[in-house]
Amino acid sequence: MGSKTPLYDQHVADGARMVDFGGWDMPLHYGSQIEEHHAVRRAAGMFDVSHMTVVDVRGDRCREFLQHLLANDVAKLKQPGKALYSCMLNEDGGVIDDLIIYFLKPTWYRFVVNAGNSEKDLAWMKKQAVAFDVVVKERDDLAIIAVQGPDARNVAAALLPEEGRAEALALGQFFAAEIGDYFVARTGYTGEDGWEIAMPATMATTAWQQLLTLGVVPCGLGARDTLRLEAGMNLHGSDMDANTSPLDAGLNWTIAWTPEERDFIGRAALTAYRNNGVKYDFVGLVLKDRGVLRNHQRIVVDGLPDGEITSGGFSPTTGRSIALARVPVGTGDKACVEVRGKLLDVQVVKPPFVRHGKACIEFDAD
Repeated sequence: MGSKTPLYDQHVADGARMVDFGGWDMPLHYGSQIEEHHAVRRAAGMFDVSHMTVVDVRGDRCREFLQHLLANDVAKLKQPGKALYSCMLNEDGGVIDDLIIYFLKPTWYRFVVNAGNSEKDLAWMKKQAVAFDVVVKERDDLAIIAVQGPDARNVAAALLPEEGRAEALALGQFFAAEIGDYFVARTGYTGEDGWEIAMPATMATTAWQQLLTLGVVPCGLGARDTLRLEAGMNLHGSDMDANTSPLDAGLNWTIAWTPEERDFIGRAALTAYRNNGVKYDFVGLVLKDRGVLRNHQRIVVDGLPDGEITSGGFSPTTGRSIALARVPVGTGDKACVEVRGKLLDVQVVKPPFVRHGKACIEFDAD
């Protein structure tokens, strides 16, 4: 038996198929992964993401600490509530985790980190925090429900106190605000609009049931994975890890190279690798033949070393098999993938595959 979120009993009552995910008992689906996927693309779906870890960092030297800890620069965060996506690197430039950080006050920032990495993330943060005299605290008293889809915010607004709904609906992309007992962030992991709503764990079941009555479709891990894959969003442990440079994972845009005097953890290793020539590009693949692209399948490129699929699967929105992959620099728009001993043709594209519920790349004729 794994750890359970405050919504575990609700998932069981809703008929979810429960599976182990990073040591947590989580819903894979509630009957049809495909229908859940389409609900998010077309209307509104909700996910229990309470297994994610909320971490508050407080202290007078918060910004200085975070400028050292993260590859992206929190100095970009000027307005309260603004969020930033960043990698947290080790000294070798590998990705310990990717995370979202919110600027709440000069003395208070909030992280949301991946569930499977929370223990090592917290240990790493606390180790680095000692020199800056800041407090790193896990908020295990909170639950998080992500409501995603084109109708998500308008529907989920009914969950919030009436006097705070207008403020919540006015939030810009990658902004958050405290609305009564709720921490409402206009962020997500699906490529659709929506909110990730943190709340006291004791409120989670009532909130979930209210969203059900509003017509929001409960969704599991299966749909969450196909949605993020279509959106071209990285998954730690698949698309990058502590042995992978963000430069090889399509995450160079998350590195703040200036100011040059900011000596964040992993900077020296990243700089040396960049100066010596990055070896891989991070791309999207679309299968032109019949079959399914899967993680770790070999990519064959004429005249170049092999590449590897990092995340692959079927895309319900496009009706095709797609993947994220690491390929050698110099790869063109065509390659082959080894599937069950056969080399199948793939089209090499730039992610994402889907934007605003529709395919956003041009597929080659089959």
